[in-house]
Parts: sequence; C-alpha cells; structure tokens
Amino acid sequence: MTSRGAFPPGFFDRLDPSPDLTFYAPPRLVMHIDEDAVAAVGATYAELGIGGEVLDLMSSWVSHFTVPPRRLTALGMNQAELDANPLASDRILADLNADPALPFADASFDDVVCCVSVDYLVRPVEVFAEVARVLRPGGRLVCTWSNRCFPTKAVRGWLTAVEDDRPAVVEAYFQAAGGFGAPRSSRRPEATGDPLWVTWAAKA
Repeated sequence: MTSRGAFPPGFFDRLDPSPDLTFYAPPRLVMHIDEDAVAAVGATYAELGIGGEVLDLMSSWVSHFTVPPRRLTALGMNQAELDANPLASDRILADLNADPALPFADASFDDVVCCVSVDYLVRPVEVFAEVARVLRPGGRLVCTWSNRCFPTKAVRGWLTAVEDDRPAVVEAYFQAAGGFGAPRSSRRPEATGDPLWVTWAAKA
C-alpha cells in the first residue's frame, strides 16, 4: 500500500515540492518549539520508558531525552546538525521523502521517535511500515508535534486539519501502515505555550 492510495487526492501535496535536501541544506541549530514543549517531549519519553537502542527519525542537533537511551541512532537530512547531536552514537543522512526505506535490518531497535517532523512526510504510511519492520516486538513509535512548522514543506492535509484533528491524522498513518497495535494520542498539559501532542503505538 502507498500512502497516497489511502488518503484523498492532494493530501500529500506541498506548496514547495522542490527537493528537501536543498531546503534543509543550511544548518538550523535552533529549537523549533519552546522550553516547556521541549521538556514535555522529554517527559513523554521518560514516562513511556523509551530507551535501549533507539532510532530518532528526521533528527537534528538535539533529541530531547531527559534520560539518554543506551544507544541513539539519529537519522536526518543535515549532516552538520546530526554531527552536533551530543546523544547520537550513529548518524545517518537520509531523505525519507525521496526514499522511505530505512537502511537497517529487521528488528534493529527497541523504540523509534519522531519529534516535530511527522507533518513533513509525503509517504508516511510507507515510512511507518518501515518503522514496524525495524522495531523489535513491543517496540514503540512515538510521534510528537506542536503547531509550528515550515508551511511550505508541510503536507496539505496537515495544514488544512485543525489542531485537535491532527492526532487522528497520525493515527490514520499507523492504521494504514499495519504492524502496530491501536495508537494512543494525548495533549501534554504542561506545554502551556507551544502546545504539544503525542501519538504512539507499539509494534503488534
């Protein structure tokens, strides 16, 4: 199944369809959400017990863990940002919108996280299916996001959804991908400036 086949026509279109590697070429060593939202991401990971061997999808120079995992693989699109990530043990340069295949063997990771980036995926169902493949049994994919984004690079379906409906969008990605149990969504109450939502599911 392809992600485009499971959603309305135009859902994954973007205002700027140019190659993402060009857009993300300049390093952006900044926080994309405020301090409370950053803390809420770390608290979410801690509460869920995200640890062991972890893959950080669409990663950057910071991964927001309050308790570092035993081994963190950071996969992103800017080498300078990945190199600056102090928690990363391994750094992989990859554009998931160009190729959703993950360069890892089956059952390579205990958990996978994706912070403030799920709104940019043009082939999310394929990416989520790949995540299910590389997760070990019971491992979780945890997606967190706020209301900030680069609007020219976020997909149309995300931009047109109201904020409270976006968890349902991510849940639909999980359900279409298969390989996961029922997804769960919530809004973090401690993020009172930039809001923070989380949707996660465990490998079935």
